[in-house]
Amino acid sequence: MKYTKLGKSDLNVSRICMGCMGFGDAANGQHSWTVDEDTTRDIIRYGLDQGINFYDTAIAYQNGTSEQYVGRALRDFAGRDDYVIATKFLPRNQEELDNQVSGQQHIENSLNQSLQNLGMDYVDLYIYHMWDYHTPMEEIMEGLDAVVKAGKARYIGISNCFAWQLAKANFFARENNLTEFVSIQGHYNLIAREEEREMAPFCYDQNIAMTPYSALASGRLSRKPGETSSRFEKDSYAKFKYDKTAEADSQIINRVLEIAENRGVSMTEVSLAWLLTKVTSPVVGATKLSHIDGAVKAVDLQLTTEEINYLEELYIPHALVGVMAQNGKQKAGNVV
Repeated sequence: MKYTKLGKSDLNVSRICMGCMGFGDAANGQHSWTVDEDTTRDIIRYGLDQGINFYDTAIAYQNGTSEQYVGRALRDFAGRDDYVIATKFLPRNQEELDNQVSGQQHIENSLNQSLQNLGMDYVDLYIYHMWDYHTPMEEIMEGLDAVVKAGKARYIGISNCFAWQLAKANFFARENNLTEFVSIQGHYNLIAREEEREMAPFCYDQNIAMTPYSALASGRLSRKPGETSSRFEKDSYAKFKYDKTAEADSQIINRVLEIAENRGVSMTEVSLAWLLTKVTSPVVGATKLSHIDGAVKAVDLQLTTEEINYLEELYIPHALVGVMAQNGKQKAGNVV
């Protein structure tokens, strides 16, 4: 495994981040394909053995049971200084809005619940899961700064936002001596490259780490056409993201397969090796031990310039998902 700094932070993270959305009680949340605690523990222990020290979860994943499973496994299998844990919080819900719970109080309450779920005193990276159009940006940044100064979070990140929002938030923080975002977790993979238009150039310029989710397009970039899985069949949000462009995307996927066969490696390795030329540490979900093997091997696979160009040349624009429009209407209905 190789390691790198997470943006401007002093966090030393593995080039692969284990995404933990697939862990949690399948009967207690929005996903029916998640794995149980015993399987979660096996996967996390194997990931640690393979050198993965970066783990990403969220309070929204299976109603907190992902945090609970992940927290217990990491506490049992590793010392606190041996891993980097990230979790995320959602915007205020309608009940909180009706009860006039402030944005700052919401952040503190959410983090306290996450820390309880994880069984930890602090998280290394606390991520703003998606932009809250009902709460002033200034209030969010002040609330995040407060939990950092309280020692409950070492650094802050953001997910599912536009580049202008990240720029605006960090400019406000810089001008007011508040904590800035050190990372962005957006939707980015070989068949969804919209982050390259605005977000990626901004992050490269500002040394903000990119840790994208859906690195393998919910498995589409890791399996031969026609192959399926439980998640592939049941994940309606993934179908929403990719079904409309499936025909065009299939041409790129076939090129992934072609390069993989020529190189004698897996499609996972090719897809992630391409993404690793662009970002700090992609978030890669795992519900089987074999999923980890391909991700880890990808770190050492070097694609040629010709192979990269061959993979990229057929891309077509995709509709944005995850982010929210300025009028507050959500572009995509599920949490990632």
